[in-house]
Amino acid sequence: MPLIPEEPQIHESAQGPRATAAAGRPASTPRPVPGPRSAASPRPGHPVPGPARPAPPKPRPVPAPGKTPAGGTENRSDQRSTPQLQLIPASVDGALDAAEEALDLLLESGRAPGEVLLLTTGAQHPWTAHELSFGEAAYWAQQDTGDDVFFADASAVERATARPVVIVAVNGGDDGATARVLPAAMARAGTLLVVCGDPQRVTELLGAGAGV
Repeated sequence: MPLIPEEPQIHESAQGPRATAAAGRPASTPRPVPGPRSAASPRPGHPVPGPARPAPPKPRPVPAPGKTPAGGTENRSDQRSTPQLQLIPASVDGALDAAEEALDLLLESGRAPGEVLLLTTGAQHPWTAHELSFGEAAYWAQQDTGDDVFFADASAVERATARPVVIVAVNGGDDGATARVLPAAMARAGTLLVVCGDPQRVTELLGAGAGV
């Protein structure tokens, strides 16, 4: 009796099932509307990636304001209430790319898209600008749905709801505004705050923001 070949496995991306073409039929063309993408999708405004690129530098943890460094004493209630802070070194021009790299790694590691909020201190993320073109009501309704990554301008951080992970791309903006945004972002991060920017500037702004 001839062996029946096994059916191919259908894998799901971090943001939902991936369309799989039936045998003998071409796959449908995806809609060109930008939006929060899975780790396998190209970033808006960037060409489709070719060969696998090397992994970005591993984020190095930075003690959050009020936290003791490893080996110090700290009560358990503080450990539960203060999110871990990770700093990814990046220039102003490269901060958004670094933030998207961090987002990709989080999704690949199993984080649900709806658990992540990404804030920009300078130019808006392309997804933010696109969705705001349909009106603020429709834009903020997507945050309330909570089933996908939400991108927002740091100036609107007070309106952003808490999520387990918050990523901040320090891609511009004045120091005073950024110093106020970082503590607000930390307050909205349940377990992890990732900040992409110049390490010295971020550290100084975190200290300045703690006193605001």
